[in-house]
Order: sequence, then structure tokens, then C-alpha cells
Amino acid sequence: MPKAIDIRAELTSLTHLKNRHTNTPEGVVGDAFARLAEYDEGAVFTGSFDGESPWERHTNGDELVHVLAGQTRLTILSEDGEDVLDLQAGMLTVVPKSCWHRFNSPKGVTLLTVTPQPTDHSRAEDPR
Repeated sequence: MPKAIDIRAELTSLTHLKNRHTNTPEGVVGDAFARLAEYDEGAVFTGSFDGESPWERHTNGDELVHVLAGQTRLTILSEDGEDVLDLQAGMLTVVPKSCWHRFNSPKGVTLLTVTPQPTDHSRAEDPR
């Protein structure tokens, strides 16, 4: 059954993840994110952090990334090379299926994503 979701209320119940780095334990990262709704083969998430995420990819579909507040540098790796997008509040992008990507947000970012599951993670310098 469809329901309305108050994103701001969800965010107030979360802990902003400070100084995220590629080796931050998943349990700590999980406290900064909320699963808002199921969607297709994944879910809609929101969360807030500063720092750098490990590489991730989604082999079951594209991921929509919407910046709600702050800013981030999103690096996307494909077979053709590397794309770097500087995103700020109000901007969005779509990360293509199976492309490794990561966020670098030294000043902090709050995101809303529509993310297919499962999510693969890598701490390699270049996971391709």
C-alpha cells in the first residue's frame, strides 16, 4: 500500500556520519542511512555524511542520486574511463548499471538515492 514519507523527519532520526572513510565499518555507515521505501529490485534511501565512501556498484540497474543538501564529488568508472561530477543541493544524476562509483564529501552531503540491490563494495584503488 502506498504511503507518504516525511524525508526530513527520517533524517532527524539518523546520525550524521562524520569523517567517513573507505574502511568505515558497514554497521556504522548503516546508522547514517534510512531505507525509506521498497522500489523495484531495490529501495529508496536517504543519509548524511562527510568524508569518502568506498567504491560501490549495482549490477541490477541504474542508481538515481539526488543531493538534498551540501555537496559531493561523485566519481564514476566505466570501461571508457572516469567521469567526475561535482554535485550540490538540488542536483541529481543517474549512475549507469554496473559502473563503480564513490562519493567524496569533505564538507558534508545529504543524499536521496533510488538504489537497486545488491550493492557490491570495493576498497581497491581501481576496482575495475
